[in-house]
Amino acid sequence: MARGMNFATIMLIFTNLAVLSQLYLFLRARRAIKSLPGPNLFKFGAIVLVGMSILLLFAANRYIMSYPITLSHAPTAARLCLFYLPAVWTFGSILSALMLFLFDSFTGLGRVIYRIFHNPRRKELSSMNPGRRHFLRVGVSGLASTPFVLSGYGALYAGKAFKVRELALSFGCSLRVVQLTDIHAGIYMTRKDIRQVTDRVNALQPDLLVLTGDYISNSMEFLSGCIEEMARVRAPYGAFATLGNHEHWYGEPRHIQAVFSHYRIPLLQNTHRVIRTARGVFAVAGIDDLRSGHPDLDAALHGLDSNMPVLLLSHRPEIFPQAAAHGIPLTLAGHYHGGQVKLSLPSGDISLAALLTPYPAGLYRSNGSQLYVSSGIGTTFTPVRLNVPPEITLLHLD
Repeated sequence: MARGMNFATIMLIFTNLAVLSQLYLFLRARRAIKSLPGPNLFKFGAIVLVGMSILLLFAANRYIMSYPITLSHAPTAARLCLFYLPAVWTFGSILSALMLFLFDSFTGLGRVIYRIFHNPRRKELSSMNPGRRHFLRVGVSGLASTPFVLSGYGALYAGKAFKVRELALSFGCSLRVVQLTDIHAGIYMTRKDIRQVTDRVNALQPDLLVLTGDYISNSMEFLSGCIEEMARVRAPYGAFATLGNHEHWYGEPRHIQAVFSHYRIPLLQNTHRVIRTARGVFAVAGIDDLRSGHPDLDAALHGLDSNMPVLLLSHRPEIFPQAAAHGIPLTLAGHYHGGQVKLSLPSGDISLAALLTPYPAGLYRSNGSQLYVSSGIGTTFTPVRLNVPPEITLLHLD
């Protein structure tokens, strides 16, 4: 797939993969059940049970992804069964089906090659060694279950293992800045989870807190609680925010502005604030979401001294070429979650984010300007994170 592929196209591909995975796993399970000894009625019941379970889990996950759900205070056991189990199943089933399909394909290819080159004059074994048959079945079962184990680990542990990422960058004014992005408050990111993040942020003693969008997942019910937690952060120069695509998708501008105003966090939509400190003067500028909003970088920078250090907040990182052309020393962004699931190879990292943008995560430089793209706090579409820990970014600027 080429980098920059349309997001809708990739989602269509993954949706089709998910549907085909359910069908493939059902057909494989049906074949295995039919091969078991026992009455046909029992086997028919088992096949129906497996089919209904797969359908229910997949349909539940599709519903969770598609409709706002506000049961954030449900008991832990209920949240695990109603929300996490369908999500873990759906994500794990795609990987499991792909692995089994490859296994079946290579096995089938091996049989074809054997039949082509087999010498019928040789004495053929009457049956496969029972020990070998058992070993093969155990191996295939392990192969099929591994993705579900990884999916559960990625949702229940790795997705909550918040890490502090520290960087020292040149800026023109000495500051300790914490960036939080892509919180995605909702059923997979509860207020309790967010409070753990803000407690960690307060322990870092930042001079400034910046928020770069996507505070909610798919319901405005969670915005107020999320921003109230952000307002708990104690920073001498305050907190500043800009919006992401999820606020535009699921929110109403006046309501969003009212929430930020209530908690006294300035929302920088194509505007800026100048901050004077004992260590120098700098500006924080913010632009609206590049695709879902109405971004205007010129308006955000209007009236600023060209020699003043500017910290630009943008939900999406693709503003970087324009920011570099304006000589902005540092741009902070998020949006892509680092891909959420990343495969690290000697040749480089492979993730969904790398298919969508040239700036999936990390630090980028161009003509003296810098861009940092955080992997974010929350998740979207699936609560699974693997090899991409949720990130609290601490920037030591000088």
